[in-house]
Amino acid sequence: MSRASSIAPEHDIRKSVANLLMRNHIWVFLTLTIIVFSMSSPYFLTLNNLGNVLTQGAFIGILAIGMTMVMINGEIDLSVGATLALASALAIGLQDSIGIWPAVFVGFLSGVALGALNGTLVALSGMHSFIVTLGALIGIRGLVFVYTGENALMVTDFGYTEYPEIYLGPLSLTAIIFFALALFFQWILTSTRHGRETYAVGDNIEAAHDAGIKIKRHKIINFTICGAMAAIAGILLSMRLGTAEPNAGRIWELWTIIAVVLGGTRLIGGFGNMWMTIGGVLTLAVLRNGLRLLNTPNYVELMVMGAVLILALALDKLLAHKGVH
Repeated sequence: MSRASSIAPEHDIRKSVANLLMRNHIWVFLTLTIIVFSMSSPYFLTLNNLGNVLTQGAFIGILAIGMTMVMINGEIDLSVGATLALASALAIGLQDSIGIWPAVFVGFLSGVALGALNGTLVALSGMHSFIVTLGALIGIRGLVFVYTGENALMVTDFGYTEYPEIYLGPLSLTAIIFFALALFFQWILTSTRHGRETYAVGDNIEAAHDAGIKIKRHKIINFTICGAMAAIAGILLSMRLGTAEPNAGRIWELWTIIAVVLGGTRLIGGFGNMWMTIGGVLTLAVLRNGLRLLNTPNYVELMVMGAVLILALALDKLLAHKGVH
């Protein structure tokens, strides 16, 4: 065997390992982050803290599920934080007049309706989803302030707040719902026609149209899913806090986008999955929790998150250039 032929297999192995690590970069990053904070704080690896990380991350995680569906479609939704606030306000504010579960249902329907409206405006107007949902963010947030009278709404039946106290080991009900929804929508993406066509629309909208895929319907459905996830997150947040504040979910759309991009979902569409989104959500949750355990000032936390987002975008561009995706 020649020296060149013996080197070739070794090169192929190194290349395969490198590609594997790049495809699963978020899990590598998550592992390194856990190691760093475990060495930096004696409180990080406690069961109680890890449970808190999962619960705190689950709210952003549920938003990230809907955002992943929209971003794979090649769109974005900036209104998820405001939709969360409206759903939580309705779920608490209507309880005294119509009862707990009807109020929760109305809160959920508000998210579905707003998501469907966003999707319809994007699909029919031809405007970019950034502009449409930026306008929705402002309008919905204003509606929340009008409905709440600019004051926090408090629950009167404290049985409403008992549901988040349900735990399965270290997993809270909120975390369980997040993982269950992520698994369900991963199945949607990989095992249904809607999922396959969602990738097709995001990857090449002209080719998808030529293939007979109903582009407008896909956008409306995925924006509706995104609105529904925001409503679920808002209802769960109101249950956990026992209150609904008009500023609830403020800038959470940015945390959500960071988590989804960290997971490798491409802003231009056509690539992403829920497994990687889970990784992005957990990494973001670990980073925020670890920095707070170290008593890091808020402005430093924001700077770190901004740097992480830029690195994630740079890696996304590198992976796309190398054809790893």
